[in-house]
Amino acid sequence: METLIKVHNLIQQGYKPCIDSREVEGNCIFFALKGENYNGNIFAEDALSKGASMAICDDPTLRGKHNIEYVPNTLIFLQDLAKKHRKSLNIPVVGLTGSNGKTTTKELILRILSVQFNAFATKGNLNNHIGVPLSILSITPQHQIAIIEMGANHIGEIEALCSIAKPTHGLITNIGKAHLEGFGSIEGVGKAKSELYQFLASNNGVVFVNEKNQILNKLLVQYNFSSIIGYNNQTINAQAIPSQGNFLNFEVVGNDKKLGLSTQMVGEYNIENIIAAISVGQYFGISIESCLHAIENYTPQNSRSQIIETEHNTIVLDAYNANPSSMEVALLNFHSIKHKNAKTVILGEMLELGEYARAEHERAYQLAKELFETVYTVGENYRNITSNPKHWFVKANDLKSHLKKEPINNQIILLKGSRGVKLEELLDVL
Repeated sequence: METLIKVHNLIQQGYKPCIDSREVEGNCIFFALKGENYNGNIFAEDALSKGASMAICDDPTLRGKHNIEYVPNTLIFLQDLAKKHRKSLNIPVVGLTGSNGKTTTKELILRILSVQFNAFATKGNLNNHIGVPLSILSITPQHQIAIIEMGANHIGEIEALCSIAKPTHGLITNIGKAHLEGFGSIEGVGKAKSELYQFLASNNGVVFVNEKNQILNKLLVQYNFSSIIGYNNQTINAQAIPSQGNFLNFEVVGNDKKLGLSTQMVGEYNIENIIAAISVGQYFGISIESCLHAIENYTPQNSRSQIIETEHNTIVLDAYNANPSSMEVALLNFHSIKHKNAKTVILGEMLELGEYARAEHERAYQLAKELFETVYTVGENYRNITSNPKHWFVKANDLKSHLKKEPINNQIILLKGSRGVKLEELLDVL
């Protein structure tokens, strides 16, 4: 307890948590975490030599060394520290989870709330049992509101993350076929994600819900909420406007107004993410006009539905993550894009599907072949599925070598796959 109080005092003074000795800066606290393939204790003294003010370690041989605080378990200490820090923060915290679109929705909510508040949001995808505590510890007294993204691949994880982040408001984007290896079924996905609903219902929290999503509404009625804010309804909804360009344009109906919106995003599936973000913004007092202006200025990054114009092709890069649900909507959306050039699809395999892997990869590939003439595939899960063996590759680097010899030119190309496949490595040759 003494160490916890000591370290929390430093956090309140502005010291930042760090778990990578290569990213050490002044006024940071290094947490020596351990995993199957790494041991942060080995780098503790290196972190201190680079300017870390303190290192938290659970290696007994480091006990008593200068500026090292020994604890029985660094990860548990990090989580307990985050819980203590969260208690000191008297601000709204919007908890966000879902199978698809949660990071994009988080970024949109951040842009909107930043119009009026000093808002904090999870950086990148720091949304797990390590990332959520780090995010909470990065919230300062100057922040007025926070958006915390929570991811999971097993039942019970969202519940654990809620015990750390203690959201006052919450939103589940959707329930889809993601992490089926860990959840066992789509019903398991729903059960896991609804742990956010359970926490909010038990703590007088506010929930935002897509009223047209039947799965979410079935989960919602299991709990008693003090406040439910619906969207995608008569109060606020949107409809896409046909466009000759690559980007998504649509009309938003809200507060008895109909307003046009031009975005720098692709995919009609993003309409749900945008409407969710607007709903959150309006709840916190931001006008719909200000919400739309913030969205118009948002540019997707990190391989999420990015449009990239190269010297030879137009690329739709959506290779940050993939599961059967997001794969289907990505293919259908790509098919709907009107473009002067022919279309080519490069599919990376979808990871963490367990016993569902074969069937889901077959389904994705057959849909792609129905919609497009040229389909390349990357990954073992497509080995015996791809009809043209010359279009299947073990790794992205193998396809990259092939494209150097047989380049693609004057095409619009979709890159869609799980992050581990690294399809972004193909940009150099496209």
